[in-house]
Amino acid sequence: MTFLKLNAFLITATFAATSALAQTATSPPSAPPQQQEFERSEAAVPANSSRADAYFNYTMGHIAEQQYEATSRSEYATQAIEYYKKAYALDPKSPVIGERLAEMYWKAQRVHDAELEAQALLKRNPEDAQTRRLLGHIYLRSLGNAGEATGQSETVNRAVEQFKEVVRLDPSDSESALWLARLYRLQNQHDKAEEVLRGILKSDSENEAGVEQLTQLLLDEGKSADAIALLEGMTSKSSSPTLLDLLGDAYTQTKDLPKAEAAYRKAAELDPSETSHQRGLGQTLLAEENYPEALKVYQKLSDLMPDDADVYLRLAQVYRELHQMDKAEETLVKARQYSPGSLDVMYNEAMLYQAQGRYEDAIRVLSEAVTGVKGQSASLPSRRRSLAVLYQQLGQLYRDTQNYQAAVNTYEELGRLGDEEDRRARLLVMDTLSAAKDLPKALQAGKESVAKYPKDPAIKARYALLLGETNQTDEAAKLLRTQLTGSESDRETYLNIAQIYERARRYSEAEQSARAAEAIAGSPRDNEMTWFLLGAIYERQKFFDKAETEFKKALAVNPKNAPVLNYYGYMLGDLGIRLDEAQSLVQRALAEDPYNGAYLDSLGWVYFKQNKLGDAEATLRKALERDSHDPTMHSHLGVVYAKSGRPELAAAEWEKSLAEWKRVLPADVEPEKIAEVEKKVSQLRRRVAQKSSPEAVKP
Repeated sequence: MTFLKLNAFLITATFAATSALAQTATSPPSAPPQQQEFERSEAAVPANSSRADAYFNYTMGHIAEQQYEATSRSEYATQAIEYYKKAYALDPKSPVIGERLAEMYWKAQRVHDAELEAQALLKRNPEDAQTRRLLGHIYLRSLGNAGEATGQSETVNRAVEQFKEVVRLDPSDSESALWLARLYRLQNQHDKAEEVLRGILKSDSENEAGVEQLTQLLLDEGKSADAIALLEGMTSKSSSPTLLDLLGDAYTQTKDLPKAEAAYRKAAELDPSETSHQRGLGQTLLAEENYPEALKVYQKLSDLMPDDADVYLRLAQVYRELHQMDKAEETLVKARQYSPGSLDVMYNEAMLYQAQGRYEDAIRVLSEAVTGVKGQSASLPSRRRSLAVLYQQLGQLYRDTQNYQAAVNTYEELGRLGDEEDRRARLLVMDTLSAAKDLPKALQAGKESVAKYPKDPAIKARYALLLGETNQTDEAAKLLRTQLTGSESDRETYLNIAQIYERARRYSEAEQSARAAEAIAGSPRDNEMTWFLLGAIYERQKFFDKAETEFKKALAVNPKNAPVLNYYGYMLGDLGIRLDEAQSLVQRALAEDPYNGAYLDSLGWVYFKQNKLGDAEATLRKALERDSHDPTMHSHLGVVYAKSGRPELAAAEWEKSLAEWKRVLPADVEPEKIAEVEKKVSQLRRRVAQKSSPEAVKP
């Protein structure tokens, strides 16, 4: 924990300390504990006028203190302090009067004076646990006034010193022990904090506050299994909503989402008014992609917290995933209402526009967000992080609209933020230049990136893929093999090698590399990409049964894998078999990415195979709106025009297809498809020539 988190810590500290003191302040006025102690301490001393006056001023101070607690009026605080000061002056050796004075200074936020009074008491009696406890709380209160990190650090050290002594002097004081553990966490002394907390639980195994704090500490350290074991033991004996909520957090950290959902649900059932349980449940349901159930939770939260912008943001996300775009937009309007100018709201608004295919609107909103963040102070830590997220998404939007130069410019802005962002930006620039089919610039960017970051595995891998795109297959594979380490990270390296061989049509080597990736230990979900690539390798060789087997494996672990759904559906459609199934598969891909040009092309081609020429034409036109430079899309639309009796339009699309084939990357050239289009154009020209010849027009 860093000192940047002190504000949240102070809220807790102030609340707990104030609550404890309030219990003292609300003691019966006839005989408060402090007064009883005062009376006991005076009983052994012969009565005199000075002691009587001290007792009177002490009593009046206590009454004024109670009035201050009841009204918060500053004049009562002043009166209480003055009375206690008079009493203390009359009896300077009385620890009771001195303590009440110090505490009253603290309540009145005259902390420095309170500290001096408490320290004076400790000089006379260093073993006074009660005064050390008070001084510890004074330091907790002082943290809010320490403006610099060094000042805060020193105040924390002083508080630790006092609470350590309190725990030593009074081992039964679990509350002070809990404060000591919190302070150790604040100093990032987690081992000491854990030792204190385990000591509390050793003497009181059912101390819920101790279990709660120890769990939070374990989760901060990534010790999820220990946290789960601790909480499962506690929640099996008692149903505490707070501990169940923490159990949900622990399960979430281990990615055991079903158990996390069950824990949050139980916590919410036991304490329906506590919104944190509902929030945890909603976030888990979102992670599980259970959007209908998540919708119910966030709708309930919006009733409980009608002015919380974050709830409306999550609702908008759910509606977007459910493709209820109008409701998503309505909900974002509410989020803007309760959090005007919020970066999160603007980002989600842009994502909504992107999901609706309103790319220009999305670019406008993100550009405005960038301008707003750039206007913030450069010293704000959040400024850099926010700009990094915005630049990356804005660059992607420019790529989606094929404004590649704007995308490159945006990624270069990203790279100026720092080394980490520069590495990421260089990868994105290489991808963008490749998508723009500007391989010379892409390769140059790759060389420069490898020269600057020679040990960066991601940059070396992306450069190797660029080499593969220019048919430098062996050099690319050799570069990638240098990154094999015998670890789990080899899976991605083998897949990159397989992809390079697949693009070079060296299918045996591609399959061998993909199988090497598959053999690496991991969960079935880890091989989702492996099975997709194997399916593509088999499909390219026309081993359609084998391809189908691999695609089914991938969909078994992720039924919403849009690239697999699209490839599988297109394969069936292109073969002209099980066309209803092909249509369903591609439509499922489009449900995940409604404006993807490749998916629209697949659906249009399936419609053509079903002889739904009107649907085919409309869908292929939409596909070309998304990517006007795809040769296959132009070829497909040409076929539809030819079959519907419009040869001139067909010829125009096929000519465009041939022109675009000249622009594709070397590794993407498919001679058989080019030959097929050239044949169609040639045949069409002959038919047109025959119709226009003199012999053709003779009666």
